[in-house]
Amino acid sequence: MLVYPSGVDVSSSALRFLTQQLRCHRRAIGSRWRRLSVGRQALLTLAHLRVGHTYAQLATGFGVGTTTAYRYVTQAVDLLAALAPSLADAVRTASMKAYLILDGTLLPIDRIAADRPFYSGKHRKHGMNVQVLADPFGRLLWASSALPGAVHDIRAAREHGIIDALAEASMRCWADKGYRGADGTVRIPCWGRWATLSAGQQAVNRSHAKIRALVEQAVATLKSWRLLRKLRCSTTRITSIVQAVLTLHLTSSER
Repeated sequence: MLVYPSGVDVSSSALRFLTQQLRCHRRAIGSRWRRLSVGRQALLTLAHLRVGHTYAQLATGFGVGTTTAYRYVTQAVDLLAALAPSLADAVRTASMKAYLILDGTLLPIDRIAADRPFYSGKHRKHGMNVQVLADPFGRLLWASSALPGAVHDIRAAREHGIIDALAEASMRCWADKGYRGADGTVRIPCWGRWATLSAGQQAVNRSHAKIRALVEQAVATLKSWRLLRKLRCSTTRITSIVQAVLTLHLTSSER
């Protein structure tokens, strides 16, 4: 395999943050000599998450074994995932905002047609359903754990407790028609075909669409980490990866 110099479009603050977390972890477990320093391990992990390089590619580039690359990435991802904010934390942080925007996105995975629980009829592909909360400016605030792609958005929101959490905090939330029946503080467009809606209802739906469209920026932020555009790992690892990406994004945004 050939090796060439390359770059990773991630802020240096994310690298410093992850390096510090790894350093503290090694100190806590009394780790001795490692093949890679904490800084190199952090860089390896960021390259995997941001660019989507495989373990074999990372192993060649960093001069370690494939198993070692896997172990380093898994350790770093688990550390980051443990630091991700909970739904309660996100709602509490957003308590001073005028409203939130809720949407679901599908993270594609490499599964075969027989894996029906992971097949999304809406997107016509296999994937994992992740719920996203954004602020009025479209900035990513929180991402849920991953559920099979066949799970509908309204069911996913209920399973994660999003609707109840928003209602308890009296937090208004805009969402699309996929959340019909959510009630509480969740607002969806007027239901029905466009031609059957009154002029007033059409105006409401246009206004609603302008507000809700900003959540696409939050989804794009999540998927700017290219590993999430086509996941080839076990579905049991996807939640940790999403939470790790969320932690890195929020850390970079705060600095």
